[in-house]
Amino acid sequence: MARGHAGGGLRREALRTGDGEAVRLYVAACAERAAPLFIGLRAGMPGRAADLDLCVESVRDLWFADRALPDAAERVRALEGFPELRPCEEGITDVAGTYAFFGVLVLRHALRANASADADHALSCGHAALTAMDLLDRNLFGGAAFRAEEEALQARSLSGDAAGLWEASVASGRERLRAVLGCLPR
Repeated sequence: MARGHAGGGLRREALRTGDGEAVRLYVAACAERAAPLFIGLRAGMPGRAADLDLCVESVRDLWFADRALPDAAERVRALEGFPELRPCEEGITDVAGTYAFFGVLVLRHALRANASADADHALSCGHAALTAMDLLDRNLFGGAAFRAEEEALQARSLSGDAAGLWEASVASGRERLRAVLGCLPR
């Protein structure tokens, strides 16, 4: 916990003192990096095409950070109906389910932050992304640095210089999906 504390304080301060556009950019970038975990792990599953479309469209639309999405609350309600966010007695017990859950959870928080420009919703979004990357680093056992990369990209998204952020987030999301796919039982 101590390792992320200083970065969390800096993120909190930047998000609380920034404007709505800064909050929306931050969560758009987080969602871009996390969404491939859901999209890639649920692609081709029967009955999930509309869910995948909603995620793809939402991530794309979040990048219009100069304004809030007028239907963000509707999208959040739709995401909350996804099986990944509905509790069940046995919980999530498989690798794909765990990371798909984080992909949807980050997007849910991103949409809430987009609509409200609330720093606390944005911090929840960033925290969920960091938690997923902590888990991925532990599962890979090879000194992976996904958590450190996520912290650096979150800081970059708050720096005021968005140049190259989308490209870096897309590349990072793809690499994370490849890493998770490597963790799946064969």
